[in-house]
Amino acid sequence: MNLVDRRVILAGMAALLLLGSLGAANAGEILDRVMSSKALKVATNSGWPPQSFLDDNNEMVGFDIDVANEIAKRLGVEVSFDTPEWNVMTGGRWHGRWDVAVGSITPTKARAHALDFAAVYYFSPYVFAVHKDSTATSRADLNGKVIGVETGTTSEDYINRRLEIDAPDTPPIEYTLEPGEVKTYADSMLPFDDLRLGDGVRVDAVIAPEQTAMGAIKNGYPVKILPGDYAFKEPLVVVADKGDPEWTAKLGEIVKAMKADGTLSTLTTKWYGKDYSS
Repeated sequence: MNLVDRRVILAGMAALLLLGSLGAANAGEILDRVMSSKALKVATNSGWPPQSFLDDNNEMVGFDIDVANEIAKRLGVEVSFDTPEWNVMTGGRWHGRWDVAVGSITPTKARAHALDFAAVYYFSPYVFAVHKDSTATSRADLNGKVIGVETGTTSEDYINRRLEIDAPDTPPIEYTLEPGEVKTYADSMLPFDDLRLGDGVRVDAVIAPEQTAMGAIKNGYPVKILPGDYAFKEPLVVVADKGDPEWTAKLGEIVKAMKADGTLSTLTTKWYGKDYSS
């Protein structure tokens, strides 16, 4: 081996060592920041009762808020909430604006490219909601009708037949509804606001989580849930931005402990009147 070859090899080894040291420096960056600052920045929603919403005192409350507060408590840190647009929250590349998102997010194959799924914390069945005066009795009666969904959500993916859930033991989605028109809305309650105007006035039905539809009914909306099978069922996950496996693993450990000790069962029952934790 001549001197030039030896220098090339040594330079390559040095570069590898440098890359390794940089990787070690970045490992656990979010976890280190959260623990050193004693602050957890949570992205969530502000208008999605009972998951997360502003109460009469203009304070964030709801199931997701309780879950986020419990995660912060188990980390021993203070929590703060931010409410970005849904597509921004689920699009990844947060650049440190938030440490975690607790917003009833579905683990889809598309989102897996931008987010890390820490753990499933509960499950949500999706239902067909219609006006109380509707004569529809099953999803078959909704073929050719105007269907309202929140944009950027699995409801929209489902009605457009492109929903791909990225979670183990999830049964394949069955598409049996052929809408006449799909209307999209910026948040979860806007389609219900149109539905409450009357049967077929603006929409004929809304596809939404059972919890959201039940919340609307509880709050006096003149709507009902079609009986029978669900549109689909989905797992919901606590998510982190891509790139910090130590932080994702830590979040996963906390969520799994919350499930094991019954905390998630208690919180889903508190907010939904039903245990959706398993």
